[in-house]
Amino acid sequence: MSSNEVRRLWNRIAAPLTRTIDHVVHWANWRRTSQTRARISYYRRRGHHDLSL
Repeated sequence: MSSNEVRRLWNRIAAPLTRTIDHVVHWANWRRTSQTRARISYYRRRGHHDLSL
């Protein structure tokens, strides 16, 4: 997890709650999953076959 992501999560948790903590954690998990899918797709488009990232 990057320092920017940790900072963003902390700000979301420490700030007046407009969203639930469950929502913030769900968003962070979704973001990491999305980034992984994008990375795999990027390498596949360029012909890499060994995707053990």
